[in-house]
Amino acid sequence: MDFENLLASIPRLFDLLDERAVGYVLVGGIAMRVHSPGRNTQDIDLIIPEADLDRIPELRILDQNESFARAEFGQLQVDILLANHDLFDLVREKHARRESFVERSIVCATVEGLLLLKLFALPSLYRQGQFSRVEDYEHDISVLIREHRPSMELIFDELKHHLTASDLSEVRSIVAGIQQRIADSKARFGGTSQDPHG
Repeated sequence: MDFENLLASIPRLFDLLDERAVGYVLVGGIAMRVHSPGRNTQDIDLIIPEADLDRIPELRILDQNESFARAEFGQLQVDILLANHDLFDLVREKHARRESFVERSIVCATVEGLLLLKLFALPSLYRQGQFSRVEDYEHDISVLIREHRPSMELIFDELKHHLTASDLSEVRSIVAGIQQRIADSKARFGGTSQDPHG
C-alpha cells in the first residue's frame, strides 16, 4: 500500500478503534509525521492491550508472540505492540496524548514516548544485524532531538528499568554521538553552536 492509500485507510481504522473503546496509541512512522512532517511509511504501528484485540475482529492477526502482533485491516498492514509489555504500557499510560492528524483526533505517542520506543529497540536491531532499520531509527531519534530538544536524562531514567546496564550505556553513547553531530552541523558555515547535551 502506498502512502496516500495508507492515509485514506486511517479514518476507517480509527473510527473503529474509537467506537469500540480500544485503548490504542499511535506509534511508528505515522506518529513521526505528527511530530515532524516528511516521514513516509507503508504500514501503521499501534500499542494495544492484548485484551482489546477481541474487540476488533476486523483486524486479522497474521502472527503474534508475547509482545508483538502483525495484522491486516483490509490492505493495510498493522504492526501491534502489545501493552502487556511493561515499556509499551508505560508509553500508553504516560507518554500519549490526543493530536490532530488527517483532520481527526488520534491518540499518539509524545516525542518522549517515541524516543523511549526507538531507543529501547536499538540494541535488538543491532544484534539482529538490521542495519537499515538502525539507520531509520537513529535518523528519527536525531530529528526528534533536534526539533524538540527533550530532556534525555528523564528518558534515560525511565529506560534504565527496561534495558541492561550495558545496553543502556551503549544507547547513551549513540545519543551522545547524535547530539554532537547536531551541534557540529549547527556550527558549520558560521552557524551557532549549542550545547550538544542540552
